[in-house]
Amino acid sequence: MTREDDQDMTAAAPAPDSSTTAPTPTGPLSQLIQDAIDTGKSLRDLGKVAIDPESGERISWQYFQKLIKNPPASAPSPVQMRAIAAALGKPYRRIQEATAKQWLQYEATELAGYGDEMRIIVAHLSGQPESEKRRWRMMIEAAEKAQRESDE
Repeated sequence: MTREDDQDMTAAAPAPDSSTTAPTPTGPLSQLIQDAIDTGKSLRDLGKVAIDPESGERISWQYFQKLIKNPPASAPSPVQMRAIAAALGKPYRRIQEATAKQWLQYEATELAGYGDEMRIIVAHLSGQPESEKRRWRMMIEAAEKAQRESDE
């Protein structure tokens, strides 16, 4: 092998294609922030309006940057979540759900308009086999039918 052949083999690899964009964050809260940026808001814009309405505490634009680029090991506090909600114009509950999913891999579900008793029943049934869920549904429907018939 000649010296010229050796030089050809050690040539630098081509630079990566800079026209491709970096992958978007996978965490739901990071994605909500990225979505706001994609619609034209800057990190500094978000930082200006990131104020917790309850305590008046602010979070900086750098915190938003951290949440997108390299999310911290610990989830945002309730104060930080309220400030994020204010900056993104999203309900606090939506920010809580995204935070829970990103840091705890917990997907929240909600039964709007029902009290704690109903939530406890549904939570209990969610872990049951389909046959048990059908049995409970039939019992509830039978009870409703009996109630309607007694009201007549």
